[in-house]
Amino acid sequence: MRKIALLVIVLTWLCTAMAAQDLASFEKQTTVKTLPNGLTVVISRRPEAPVFSFFTIVDVGSVQDPRDSTGLAHMFEHMAFKGTEQIGSRDWPAEKVALEKVEQTYAAYTYERHLPVGGDPAKVAELEKAWQAAMKDAQRYVIPNQFDEIVESNGGVGINARTAEDDTAYFYSFPVNRLELWAYLESQRFLNPVMREFYKERNVVMEERRMRTDSNPIGRLIEQFQAAAFIAHPYHQPAIGWYSDLQTFSATDAQRFFDRYYVPSNMVIGIVGDISAEQAIPIIEKYFGQLPTRPKPEEITTVEPPQNAERRVVLREASQPFYVEAYHRPDYRDPDDAVFDAITDIMSNGRVSRLYRALVRDRKIAAEAAGFTGLPGIKYPHLFAFYAVPTPGHTPQELADGIHAEIDRLKSGYVSDEELQMFRTRAKADLIRSLSDNEGLATELATTQLRYGDWREMFRQLDRYDKVTKEDIKRVANKIFVPENRTVGVLETDTTAAPAQGGAQ
Repeated sequence: MRKIALLVIVLTWLCTAMAAQDLASFEKQTTVKTLPNGLTVVISRRPEAPVFSFFTIVDVGSVQDPRDSTGLAHMFEHMAFKGTEQIGSRDWPAEKVALEKVEQTYAAYTYERHLPVGGDPAKVAELEKAWQAAMKDAQRYVIPNQFDEIVESNGGVGINARTAEDDTAYFYSFPVNRLELWAYLESQRFLNPVMREFYKERNVVMEERRMRTDSNPIGRLIEQFQAAAFIAHPYHQPAIGWYSDLQTFSATDAQRFFDRYYVPSNMVIGIVGDISAEQAIPIIEKYFGQLPTRPKPEEITTVEPPQNAERRVVLREASQPFYVEAYHRPDYRDPDDAVFDAITDIMSNGRVSRLYRALVRDRKIAAEAAGFTGLPGIKYPHLFAFYAVPTPGHTPQELADGIHAEIDRLKSGYVSDEELQMFRTRAKADLIRSLSDNEGLATELATTQLRYGDWREMFRQLDRYDKVTKEDIKRVANKIFVPENRTVGVLETDTTAAPAQGGAQ
C-alpha cells in the first residue's frame, strides 16, 4: 500500500509539473527571431532570478573534419576562447604580423618534414627552430585567458564548450545586466576570432587524446570499434582526431574551417532567463547582425552501405574485460526513433531494467550492463549499442549471451503494459528535469530548433512516445538486432601484457 501511495504521489506531482511546463505555457513566453544574415535566436523568459543562460549551437562537428585534418572541429572550439582582435592582445597590429610569420615558418617546416623522399634532417631542424622562434615572438603580444577573465569578472559562471560528432556548442550564464556585454563577447568571437597560441593549444589537445584514448584501453577499443562499424561515413573517425593529423594541421587550416562552417545560417542560440524578447532582440540585432551573410555549407552526402556480416574487434590488454556490440539504425528523423527510445528505457533505465535485473542482479555476471541509442551521434544513421562489464570469473562471451537472450525476449514480443507505461512516465519526468533550470532549457530550445527547425518538437516527442506499441518494439527488434548488422568489440584481459603508456601512434 505504501508503494501504491508513493506512486500516486509521484504521478500527481508529474501531472502538476507538466501542467506548468506544457507546450501552451512555453509558447506564451518563447520567441523565435531569425536575423537577415540567417542566425536564429530562441528566447524564453523565466523571471525567477535576475540571471540568464545561453547555449550557442553550431551545426558542425567532427563529421565535417577534413579527412587529413581530423580533430579540427574540436581544435577550433579551443580557439574560440583565445580572444579576438580586441580581446587577448597587447598590440594587435604587431601581433597580426607575428602570427603571419608563425604560419609562414610552419608551412616551410611541415613541407620539408613531409617530403615524399624525406626532408634533409638538418634543414628540417633549422626550419623547426625558425618556427619555434616565430611562436616565441608572437607570444609577447598575448594576454592569456583574457576572454575567460572578462566573463568571470562580470559574474559569468559555467563558461564551457563541447564538440561532438554532430555539432559544437558554447555556453555559460550571466547576470541580466550584462546582456549587452554577453552579446558583444559572443558575437565577436565568431566575427573575428584570432588563432593565437594555436600550436600551444594543439599540444593540449594531443595530451587530451593521450589521456582519453591512447592510455585508456576502453578508449582504444571504442575508437577501433567505431572505425569498424562505419567504413564509409565520417562517423568512423574519432572526434578528438587521429594523432598524426593533430601533429600536422595548422592555424591556417583552422581559419579555413571556421570560414566555411561558422556562418550565421548554421547557428542557433537559445537564451533563457529574466529577459524579454523586446529587451533582447535589439541588442542581438546590433551585435550578431554584424556577422557576414554566407551560404550554409553543404551537407555530408556519403551514405554508409548496408552491413551484411558481423564485424569484430578484439583487444588484449592488461585491463579489466569489457564487452560492447552495436547495430546500425536510421537517423533521428526516422518514424521509429521513438521506438528505439522505448527499447533503451526498457532495457537499461535503472535497477528495474531488463539488463540490470538479468545480468547484474540475478545472474551476477556483470557489474554494469546497459543499452543505448545515439552512438556516436544522431544526425546521420548511427548505432544502437549494448555494453557490459563482467564481474570476476566471468567472460565477455557470457555477457554477449546474456544480452542476446534479452534481445530475443524483445523479438518475441514480450513487453508488458507496465514497462510501456513506465517508459512514458519516465520520459515526461526526464523532460521536466531537463527544463528545470535556465541552462537545461536553453540547451533544449537551441538543439531542438537546430535539428527540427521548431523548438516545439521537444514536446511533440512525448506524443510519439505515447503511440509506441508492443508490436512496434517487436518489429524494430527483429529488423535491427540481427547478427549480420552487428559489430562487436571485446576487451580481453592479457595478464602477460604491460599496461599501456599512451603516446604517439
